[in-house]
Amino acid sequence: MSRRSVLFRASLVPLVISSCLVFGVNVGASAKQSTEVGEPEAATGYVEKKAFEAKEYMVVAANPYASWAGKNILEKGGSALDAAVAVQSMLSLVEPQSSGIGGGAFILYWDNKNKVLHTFDGRETAPRAVNAHWFIKGNQPMRWIDAVVGGKSVGVPGAVKALEMAHRDFGKLPWNSLFNDTIQTAEEGFKVSPRLAKLVALDYHPGLKTFASSSVYFYPAGMPLQEGVIKKNRKLAKTLRGIAEKGSDYLLKGEVAQKIVDAVNTAEINPGSMTLEDLANYEPIKREPVCGLYHEKRICGMAPPSSGGVNVYQILKMLEGFNLSQYGPDSVEFVNLYTQASAKSYADREKFIADSDYTNLPFAAMINTAYLERRAQGIEVDKKWRRARAGEPYADAQIALGRSMELANTSHVSIVDKEGNAVSMTTSIEFMFGSGLMVEGFLLNNQLTDFSFSPTEDRFPVPNRVEPGKRPRSAMSPTMVFDKSGNLEVVLGSPGGSRIVSYVAQTLIGVLDFGLDIQQAINLPKVTNRNDYTALEKGTPIAGLEGLLSELGHNVKVVDLNSGLHGIQFKSGKLIGGADPRREGIAVGR
Repeated sequence: MSRRSVLFRASLVPLVISSCLVFGVNVGASAKQSTEVGEPEAATGYVEKKAFEAKEYMVVAANPYASWAGKNILEKGGSALDAAVAVQSMLSLVEPQSSGIGGGAFILYWDNKNKVLHTFDGRETAPRAVNAHWFIKGNQPMRWIDAVVGGKSVGVPGAVKALEMAHRDFGKLPWNSLFNDTIQTAEEGFKVSPRLAKLVALDYHPGLKTFASSSVYFYPAGMPLQEGVIKKNRKLAKTLRGIAEKGSDYLLKGEVAQKIVDAVNTAEINPGSMTLEDLANYEPIKREPVCGLYHEKRICGMAPPSSGGVNVYQILKMLEGFNLSQYGPDSVEFVNLYTQASAKSYADREKFIADSDYTNLPFAAMINTAYLERRAQGIEVDKKWRRARAGEPYADAQIALGRSMELANTSHVSIVDKEGNAVSMTTSIEFMFGSGLMVEGFLLNNQLTDFSFSPTEDRFPVPNRVEPGKRPRSAMSPTMVFDKSGNLEVVLGSPGGSRIVSYVAQTLIGVLDFGLDIQQAINLPKVTNRNDYTALEKGTPIAGLEGLLSELGHNVKVVDLNSGLHGIQFKSGKLIGGADPRREGIAVGR
């Protein structure tokens, strides 16, 4: 039996294993699997990790450089929001394949003094020149892989301006002091991580070698970036210095904005139609959080266009009537129950959730207790699985089921500062290396491919169709959990495309129902069902359920499930940090 299997079998007891064992990877097989099952990033290895404890503050991010940049800000007396700005800028440098200043973000901020949760929507927007047939070629929707590359897929980036808005409200340190670590690291060079090197070597992105600026950066002298080499990015240092001095205007107005527009509109592949006005007019949005009770805990997430707040809560609430703790987290009983609830949630997601500023479908109807009680009817521990239909939360809604590929290449950050304020931020450029277009040291997103390519189905409009100024639907699920007294208990989120909802919901069940600490819950063998097939994580004990689940009607696939969960738990007067062993993240603090 592998040491990894031993880890999962011991998931109900404290982890005391080494955090330095790296498992080998078949790169070719990972690339093939990404193509077959639609993963946002290929798996690049597994590193066993144990929970990290601190008393004063904590940062958990997807790369050690980023975690330490956030820690440095907190050491200087900065707020969790200050640290988030520093972390995002560093991720733009050291984890460019996943997020950056050329993408968007959803941010939850907990104001511990006033006991108020604030959310900021920094999702990208579609340029004003788009139309509902933006991804139609001839009379047919484009293939996703053909649409992802180049300017046509680029949305107006919103992460920097959303962080700037939040910083005005909750920052403690000056804005211009939050970028120093990244600027210095970009000028002096960072050590290329194993994950970045392996993803470049996969040569999976169809356009990364096509565009000159990206090709020169990621394939110097025609060779892919090598693990461990020192890589500088002086163009990004210059861009961040400008943002530090002039704020988001440096990115969205003036010289850099013109270069973004030129890169999008003159791309050799799929030129777009973005204007300076599109960039200059971008505004993040303060939204009401999505919150509901589960086992006397208050679960809160992000409102549409994120589906995370609604769908994570739906899964939990539909399972609330079951005593899940009587089953093992890798038991056939739990998996069968979980996938029934997940299928129903994803069915609702596909039909109803989109940018609510365009749909006029209030999310409250989808988390209404009576509605979810009706949706939970028919979920049974030994019932055969079958594809779910969307529910009826809205009376007489004349809309159609829409589908989008949604390969969110993403990163999640969890932060708690010395005063108990917290950030849960999920940030993305969508597909691995985004659109492939690089401008002034950073990659541009391809988030417009998160829209449904078909604007109508059976003559009814699809809510998540492409429209000017609209924000594409996202599965990003930054989440916070509060006890019945209103105290923060858990900060959590993950990358993983449309599987994010499943990763976060399963981890919360691990903590709230199975009594695991946050690291143990993150380590759990993953299972997902997006109302299609049941995916069981390869190389774990849960894969052994394939036969039993098949007998229960599941179409089972055993695959790598490449989550990137990062969480913080308040427990017994301490902060417990968890970082996903499937990626490179670490928890740091004091």
